[in-house]
Amino acid sequence: MENISRLTDEELAISYVRGNNRAFDELLSRNQSKLFSYILFVVRDEDKANDLFQETFVKVITKLHQGRYVDSGKFGAWIMRIAHNVIMDWYREQRSRNLIEPTDENDLSNLSGNEILDSNVENRYVNDQIMVDVKNMMNMLPPTQREVVFMRFYQDLSFKEIAETTGVSINTSLGRMRYAILNLRRMSKEHNIALQLD
Repeated sequence: MENISRLTDEELAISYVRGNNRAFDELLSRNQSKLFSYILFVVRDEDKANDLFQETFVKVITKLHQGRYVDSGKFGAWIMRIAHNVIMDWYREQRSRNLIEPTDENDLSNLSGNEILDSNVENRYVNDQIMVDVKNMMNMLPPTQREVVFMRFYQDLSFKEIAETTGVSINTSLGRMRYAILNLRRMSKEHNIALQLD
């Protein structure tokens, strides 16, 4: 019996397709936190994020069994792409019903910038306030801009990976980031917020 914890995600996917359910449990365990954080960041509603996360993994299972996964060494990017499509389908459905509403939980509290802050107490307080301000402003960005900012700065994906995951060109990804930065600068100027960490 193979040691599941030593297998790559790609090997686990293939093992699962061959009937090893423990391989899928390991895949889920390895990927659920990153995937759920991404979904929650984009939709900003924990209940909806749970629903979309489950829907994403149902689609992952279905696509694996249909033989629609090819071992390319990028299983994580493949499931992120599926999650992106599930989210976009949900947004289209909401738009058609005119139900897109911001929520009270729209504060990005699931993300932490504390690991990048290492200063004295005063600087830490100032930096914490800056991170709160940035998160609040990010919440006001359109979903496509918020998504690219999250993928770039919180998941450390390249623009090429972002483009592949979201199904757009690299230029579109760069454009969305550019507009996100311009919007964040405009908002910081309008609200007299200094965005420089010490």
